[in-house]
Amino acid sequence: MASPTIGVIGGSGLYQMPEIERVREVAVKTPFGKPSDRLIRGRLGNVELVFLPRHGRGHRWLPTEINFRANIYALKKLGVERIISISAVGSLRQEIAPGHVVVPDQFIDRTTQRPSTFFGHGLVAHVSLADPFCKDLSGILIDAATAEGAEVHAGGTYLCMEGPQFTTRAESQLYRSWNADVIGMTNLQEAKLAREAEICFGTLALATDYDCWNQDAGDVEIEHVLTVLKHNVDLAQRTIRFAVAKLTAARSCACASALKNAIITERARIPKKVRAELRPIIGKYL
Repeated sequence: MASPTIGVIGGSGLYQMPEIERVREVAVKTPFGKPSDRLIRGRLGNVELVFLPRHGRGHRWLPTEINFRANIYALKKLGVERIISISAVGSLRQEIAPGHVVVPDQFIDRTTQRPSTFFGHGLVAHVSLADPFCKDLSGILIDAATAEGAEVHAGGTYLCMEGPQFTTRAESQLYRSWNADVIGMTNLQEAKLAREAEICFGTLALATDYDCWNQDAGDVEIEHVLTVLKHNVDLAQRTIRFAVAKLTAARSCACASALKNAIITERARIPKKVRAELRPIIGKYL
């Protein structure tokens, strides 16, 4: 059996792990433009890892400016079957303290300005997103973070906002009333596009602060967020090492066939240009 290829999306420091061998950078062309940065490939044990700095090295892209379609397409093109997303989030719950880890299982979408699908331009497809995270991958992330000593919250709702500003206090209280657990600015599009590309997707959400609903904790300050993030890099690296060792088996989840009955357009009417551009994603169904 071929070695699995696993993608990791997160900060640029994640790939600086001494155990990773044969590290090299790869520039990937996509029909949607350039990814956030060059991708970094390497070998960790029996697994091929592909790292992608979400905001580009040096943190150059706003959440709204991230080319999510190019990022996920590039990972698909390189053979990635599972994506581990490492993300900073604000906590909407007292019990989720800064430094805790959440492995969410649901989303609420509050973004307004971002392309969230590969389809269109003469090709219609509707994938199921009832359970937007891969349960198998999420379970492994829960086990891995727990084994590495993190305070882990299994499950929870991630509310994805547009940003780049943090919430108002009224918004923060509203989202709490919706039973959202954490708030961030990036993961929703990644999950949607990964499902369309038949890639398993799981998130390791690192709580860096209480969102501004919690006035006792003080309002969100970016300096504090960055300090907590630095402390979380080591935890994220250790969790990745543990999880990757468990991800050697072939996939048995439904993510691998998410497009099987999702393409609605008559095959003969799909434009040739769209067929060619999306071949890495739809090729096996045409």
